[in-house]
Formats: sequence, structure tokens, C-alpha cells
Amino acid sequence: MARKSLILLLIISLILEFALCIGGFFFPEPTFKQFGVVLNNETAFLGYVISWFLMFVSIIIGIALWQVINNAAYKTLCFVLSFWWIGIGVGIFLIFKKPDNLILDSAKGLLLATLTQLSLVKRS
Repeated sequence: MARKSLILLLIISLILEFALCIGGFFFPEPTFKQFGVVLNNETAFLGYVISWFLMFVSIIIGIALWQVINNAAYKTLCFVLSFWWIGIGVGIFLIFKKPDNLILDSAKGLLLATLTQLSLVKRS
């Protein structure tokens, strides 16, 4: 059950991260509007750079998903992703006082770490 939930969480995360990546590359104005950012030359440049980071994260999620599905050594990538999301959520909350990121990203990271650990315990 933990492994199936882990796969589902990774699939949902991959879809969301990749959608943000595509939005940043091809639909920057509506994507920025979702986050309350006005599109201009500076924000367009920053959005382009962030979209490349989101592409990288999407690739890492895809590799982790592939490893979980194929029973490969997925522990490291899953824990790296979980700490990444926990850090994003806590950092945005502490600096910008936005609790929605704390709840969404940090909860996703904690859930990923928990499901990874549970799936490893069930496996051994």
C-alpha cells in the first residue's frame, strides 16, 4: 500500500511540477498571474530561469518514479525530493509569510519521506 501511494504521489507531483514548467515557458502571463506577479522583462527572465529549474525537478521526479516502479534504489532520490519540498515550504513561510506553501510543499515533502520509509520497511 505504501509503495502504491508513493507512486501516486510521485505521479501527481510530476504532473504539477511539469505543468508549472510548461506554464512558465509557454504561458508566462497566466502562470505569473496565479502567483500575483506582473509580467515584465525582469520577471519574464526570472520566470524562464525558474522554468528550467522546474524542468530539472520534473526530470528528477520522473527518474525517482521510474526507480520506484522498477524496484531500483529509489530511497536517495525520494528523500532528496522530500527535503527539497520541505525546505521550499518552510523557507517561503519564514521569508514571505505564505502558509499555503508551508502546507502544500512541506506536507508533500513529509508525506514523500514517510511513504518512502514505509515502502522500504515493507520491502525488507
